[in-house]
Amino acid sequence: MDLRDGQDRVVGALKEHFGFASFRPGQADALEAILAGDDVLAVFPTGSGKSLLYQLPALMRPGLTLVVSPLIALMRDQVATLKQRGVAAGTLNSGTEAPDYFATEDALRRRKLRLLYVAPERLADPDFLRLLREVGVTMLAIDEAHCISRWGHAFRPDYLGLASVRKALGEPQTIGLTATADVETRRDIVRKLFRLQPRIFLQSFDRPNIFLKVAAKQDAARQIEVELRQHRGESGIVYCGSRRRTEALSAYLTSEGHWAVPYHAGMEVEARARHQDEFLHGLGVVMVATVAFGLGIDKPDVRFVCHADLPGSIESYYQEIGRAGRDGAPATTLALFDPAEVRQRRRYIAQSAAPEEEKAIDLQRLNALVHLCRSYRCRRVNLLAAFGEASTRCGHCDRCADRDRLWRWLGRE
Repeated sequence: MDLRDGQDRVVGALKEHFGFASFRPGQADALEAILAGDDVLAVFPTGSGKSLLYQLPALMRPGLTLVVSPLIALMRDQVATLKQRGVAAGTLNSGTEAPDYFATEDALRRRKLRLLYVAPERLADPDFLRLLREVGVTMLAIDEAHCISRWGHAFRPDYLGLASVRKALGEPQTIGLTATADVETRRDIVRKLFRLQPRIFLQSFDRPNIFLKVAAKQDAARQIEVELRQHRGESGIVYCGSRRRTEALSAYLTSEGHWAVPYHAGMEVEARARHQDEFLHGLGVVMVATVAFGLGIDKPDVRFVCHADLPGSIESYYQEIGRAGRDGAPATTLALFDPAEVRQRRRYIAQSAAPEEEKAIDLQRLNALVHLCRSYRCRRVNLLAAFGEASTRCGHCDRCADRDRLWRWLGRE
């Protein structure tokens, strides 16, 4: 479908189901290809409306759209929102209560669903695949598509079976969506997920409302606390490199009068859930977490993200700071840089059992992060360059701010 020819119908569906009068940048072009039946890989930044690329076509065409996502919380939230809008949607995952599970499976059998959300491991069940074949899948939408790539920052082995799932379902139209994929990761996604070359749609990786800062690590706890004083009453995330550090830092920040709670995979499930709810629904909560926290968390008013320890890669850094400022309002990031952590990370890469090609890419991504931290050039220019995007100095990072202050000072001489 050419959106220019069917624009009234498409915009009408957009207004009716989602309440929007127009598309966000990049959506219209990608939707035109999807509605025409093309396979698509969409690399759009966080908050750009990726989910609309499969939700709107699912409501405009007959048949079932199968959405694969590793994020149970996100699936649950999206399904709840769709149901509130009167859309026949459901999810089948390990967290689905028995009554909801049976009701959703019954609706699936009776071909009453327009969208079904599942985790990738659910598709390893031959009986479930057989049911999907009987029902018929019109479109296969793969969220967090970078999880299929070993070059990605969040590789999940369950995703490697999705190409076989696609074949088993009779080669339905396939779309992949991700917010974080550099050139190498995009190539890997195309190679492992699609039967033929898909149409690729890239939006700018830039998040201009986020102010980027890096500081040399001295006394990390004290430096983070000083940063948090500028955000009293605001919610934010502080990432740490170990579980022990999240506990210690959250305790210190609490002692300094901040509402700080820890989050890591070693905690009891109930405690993690309680702290996540506090963060999502409270005002001014600071989540002190390992990388176990963040995927699928949809909190638009996160005003700051700090890294008390060096992120794992330039991709991880981008993904994690992208949780700030999703509402478009100003947000701030601070990363503390310690050369000793870089040396430790390089040793880890060198001593790992990974193939040499994988080691080389891991080292390249670490070096890109180090360059961002050490270079006197605009932080945003360095960050976007790591994803193959050219840009000019942003005027919204600490390097640009230092340069502007210097020129103002020189102008007074």
